[in-house]
Order: sequence, then structure tokens, then C-alpha cells
Amino acid sequence: MANMSVAGLWNKNPAKHTALEDIQGIVSGSMIAALGLFMLGKVGLVTSGTAGLAFLLHYWGGWGFGLLFFILNLPFYILSYMRVGLDFTVKTFVAIGLTSVLVELQNRFIDIQFLNPAWGAFLGGLLIGFGLLALYRHRASLGGIGILAVFLQDRFGIRAGLVQLAFDLVIMMLAFAVVSPVIVMYSILGAVVLNIFLAINHRSDRYIALR
Repeated sequence: MANMSVAGLWNKNPAKHTALEDIQGIVSGSMIAALGLFMLGKVGLVTSGTAGLAFLLHYWGGWGFGLLFFILNLPFYILSYMRVGLDFTVKTFVAIGLTSVLVELQNRFIDIQFLNPAWGAFLGGLLIGFGLLALYRHRASLGGIGILAVFLQDRFGIRAGLVQLAFDLVIMMLAFAVVSPVIVMYSILGAVVLNIFLAINHRSDRYIALR
């Protein structure tokens, strides 16, 4: 029974995750988000926040998305540590590192011959949303704007999804300089799906383990 409790299978305290619950949540969330990012990349789309900026630089300069995503998030760890805490910062660092690696490894395990851009945008946005939801519920994020969004939600009650949506608009405007207008339109679809999903499903007052 004690071993089951430690693993989170018999956790009697609903307001606190065990270490293994956090590990499975962060690994699972990172895997799901990485799959969503992989699908967006397969059809040349962009997305929100630092991931969207990483996609733009990837398409423009040809650098690896995973490496760009990891590097672009580095400055935000300072804000994360100062405003949200060490625990959140460490978990987010692990989630970003794991996601960056998994996105680059997807081609070794998945061979997609055809993916409709509209479906890729919808499914990719939904998968990233599910991944972020899992990470948020274990006090982690995928960095960048996600760190700022969670901070604003915890401090001022502003929905994390709505904060990210505002930043998405800036990313999409920049995208017109790198990809075609049609791709931008599909990218907006994916971003809308992602952020509406988060706005509806992520509320700290509904999930007491976040407190």
C-alpha cells in the first residue's frame, strides 16, 4: 500500500501530487505537446509564443526547431524563478528540454505521407492544448509566454489561454513575412483551437492541486 501511495496510485491527498505523479504528468504532457508540434511542422504551420517564433526562425534559417525552442526559452527562466518559484522553474526546464528532444526524434518513429493542413492545424493545436493542460496541472509549462500566462493567471486571475491568444496575434502577423497567407490562415486555426481549449479547461480554481 505504501508503494502504491508513493507512486500516486493511492494518493489520499487530492491537493498535492506525489513526485511520481509529477514525473508521469510532465513526461506525458511533453510527449503529447511534442506530437502536436511535430504535426504543425509537417505542414509548415506556426503556433503561439516561443514555439511560434522558433517555427518562424526554423523556416527562415533552416535551424533545428528543437534547438531554437530550447534556446528561446532560456531568458524566461529568470521571470519564472522570480515570480513563480523554483519548483515551477525546474519542472518547466525539464518539460522544455524533453519536448525539444522529442520533436526532433519524431521522424525516427513516425512517417506521415500526407496530412491535410487544416486537419494538421486542428489536431496539432488540440494535442498541444492537451499537453499544456497536463503540464499546467503539475505546475509546469512549455516556457516563454506560457510562463508569463501562468503567472498572470495565478496573480491576477486572467485566463492563461486568453493571454497566449494576444501574443499569438503578434506571431501570426510576423508569419506573413516568412510563410504564405494560406499557411498563416491555417496556423491561426490551430492557435484558436489551442487557446480556446486552454481557456475552457484550465482554471486554477477548479483544480486545487495547483494552489
